[in-house]
Amino acid sequence: MEFIATQKYLLLSPKKIRPIVDIAKNLAPTRAIEVLPFTGKRAAEPIVKVIKTAIANAVQKGISADDLVFKEIRVSEGPRLKRGRPVSRGRWHPFKRRMSHIRVVLETVAVKKGVKRGTKN
Repeated sequence: MEFIATQKYLLLSPKKIRPIVDIAKNLAPTRAIEVLPFTGKRAAEPIVKVIKTAIANAVQKGISADDLVFKEIRVSEGPRLKRGRPVSRGRWHPFKRRMSHIRVVLETVAVKKGVKRGTKN
């Protein structure tokens, strides 16, 4: 069974979030919640929140948090805010404030082990 949580329109660029997600992918969800706040990155807090939401969705359905593994953590790009900085001689230097969408999909361990690939029904 899959449990999904998303965070949309997060005002952090995907480039800054993806290294933290790479750390979390290799851990169990409960372990990721313990480890990520100590990475020293601002992106860790929203990722931990989304993981906690996905775990809460599973617990609401009666699944233990220890029986969950990551199926997918996706960081995609959201819309961009076009901003600028005034510079000399009345000019304007544009820059983009990038947004991110985070999607976390958890599944139970039993489902992960029971799948056989390459066989026909």
